[in-house]
Amino acid sequence: MPKLSVYDLSGAQTGEIELNDSVFGAEFNEAVVHQAVVMQLANQRQGTSATKTRAMVRGGGRKPWKQKGTGRARCGSNRSPVWVGGGTTFGPQPRSYAKKMPRKARRLALCCALSAKVAAGELVVVEGLAFDAPKTKQVASLLKAFEAADTKALLITDGSNENVALSARNMPKVTTITNMGLNCFDILNSKKVFLAKDAVEKIEEVLA
Repeated sequence: MPKLSVYDLSGAQTGEIELNDSVFGAEFNEAVVHQAVVMQLANQRQGTSATKTRAMVRGGGRKPWKQKGTGRARCGSNRSPVWVGGGTTFGPQPRSYAKKMPRKARRLALCCALSAKVAAGELVVVEGLAFDAPKTKQVASLLKAFEAADTKALLITDGSNENVALSARNMPKVTTITNMGLNCFDILNSKKVFLAKDAVEKIEEVLA
């Protein structure tokens, strides 16, 4: 089982924690992780882009000129796609980009992402990752203690903690999520992951 040091908000080591091998020591499955990231990004798409077809644009009710005898090409509507101001052919229409994955595959992808961070030494277990009041300075000092001030960082709190979220929301490279909102993209997209010690047991309970 992998062991990690536990730190406080000042960066001082306060102890050690033994992690579940099936959650934080899993073999990396690139295909499953890729599928999970693609699913998450696809589900974020709104799918509301749309163009008007010839049936939707205004006008075009009268035949521009008679069928024969003018020497010009036959035409039934001035809102045909070949006319300026006409409809769009095969343009985008509102649709859903939603994808699904089996529950076991989603959990496996999360285990792979967490295990990759542990193996790379980019996962830090923090004791007391909760603030009494919103204070950006506290987040800044935490990042500075682990030399992560200029890198992408992820804070994973134990349940909803509004003060932590408010403290980090105006820091462009810092993302805050709860242990119930774990996802592969945020984990892999961060150079340093700070995990609340109280959230470790709950994560293992769900993913193990």
